[in-house]
Amino acid sequence: MIQRQPLMPKATAVWLVENTALTFEQIAAFCGLHELEIAAIADGEVATGMVGLDPIANGQLTKDEIDRCQADPDAHLEFAEQTIPQPAIRTKGPRYTPVTKRADKPDAIAWLLRNHPELTDAAIGRLIGTTKPTIAAVRDRTHWNSPNIKPRHPVMLGLCKQVDLDEALDKAKAARRPMEGDETTGDGEMAPVGDEQAIYEPGTEAEAEDAQPELLDLTADN
Repeated sequence: MIQRQPLMPKATAVWLVENTALTFEQIAAFCGLHELEIAAIADGEVATGMVGLDPIANGQLTKDEIDRCQADPDAHLEFAEQTIPQPAIRTKGPRYTPVTKRADKPDAIAWLLRNHPELTDAAIGRLIGTTKPTIAAVRDRTHWNSPNIKPRHPVMLGLCKQVDLDEALDKAKAARRPMEGDETTGDGEMAPVGDEQAIYEPGTEAEAEDAQPELLDLTADN
């Protein structure tokens, strides 16, 4: 089941950070973001200058609900009942990246290539919404802006969510496990030698040498 999210999740998170005493975990769960993103917002590293969106004013939360969760850090925020039809949640299609963030993609690609080489180009492309030629250019240092590329965390740049990155890493690790076990047995030992490989047996050469003189003697008698 797809988790419901508020309108403009990041702007809503900004408002909740600035105007409530809710925990990062509570805000992250309500907005569908990662706790690290909420912490970065609180530290001014992400969404700097973004105007917060009041979820009480737009009917997504009530003040009583916020007060309830502020009093209980383990409680989860519940959406207010709404009669207005909600927009459909988009589940497929290319990830949209704001124009102001597109210049940060090479930095995010460089960070992923350096820190997570197990990720395929396709996985990186899905994470931050880029193309394989761009990834190859960053890897080969043939990108037009290569001298200015600095590896930076894609989550901190706002190009993907931490949960999506974690999911991609889990899939990459799961895909590598069968490959790592191909050349070894369950005990970690090398697989046994096949029947087609020659195995030296003591005495074979000696027996052949003993038989050869007898053949020569018979020939000499004739």
